[in-house]
Amino acid sequence: MTSEIIEYRHHYIPLTRDQLVDRLQQALKEKRFHHVLRVEQTAIHLAKLNKVDVEKASIAGLCHDYAKQRPDQDFIAEIHQKGLDPDLLNYGNAIWHGIVGAELIKDELGIWDEDILNAVRHHTTGAAVMSKLEQIIYMADYIEPARDFAGVETARQLTESDLGAGVAYQTKHTLEYLIENNKPVYPKTIETYNAWVPAYEGKID
Repeated sequence: MTSEIIEYRHHYIPLTRDQLVDRLQQALKEKRFHHVLRVEQTAIHLAKLNKVDVEKASIAGLCHDYAKQRPDQDFIAEIHQKGLDPDLLNYGNAIWHGIVGAELIKDELGIWDEDILNAVRHHTTGAAVMSKLEQIIYMADYIEPARDFAGVETARQLTESDLGAGVAYQTKHTLEYLIENNKPVYPKTIETYNAWVPAYEGKID
């Protein structure tokens, strides 16, 4: 996949792309930083395929893991300060870095576009209703070029031909993984499953 640098023109964020990349490089360890760069490029590709704003795809792809390596206390403080669902306190970073991370992005990076914020909020859990941008970030994180797990090629092919089928495939396999490994399932993940997987029955088996 060739790298494409998007020039930000629409004021979704009060930073240039270079400034945003610098902020991410400060916030993330090297391996995670390179992951977000790959997710950005995958998101731009999927945005073009699905006629979605590539600038939003670039910003959301870069920002999706902005808060991933923050200490737990940052998330807990934000949950209390913003009056977020107290049930979030029963989970951890895997859930927090998306749902609570979107609040930190708003506060610290000045992003107020709800489509971008929702793409960050839902990039691990999905949602019953997702915009095309949300679907793109959900999938770009899952299929970026360095991902290597059983089924990833199927996920890539499905996503390339039908974004919604990719969403259903990821959701089904994520839920299977959580159950097989006795992990807690965040309620929104079940809502995502119910909304997407039956709708693509026969296409994702």
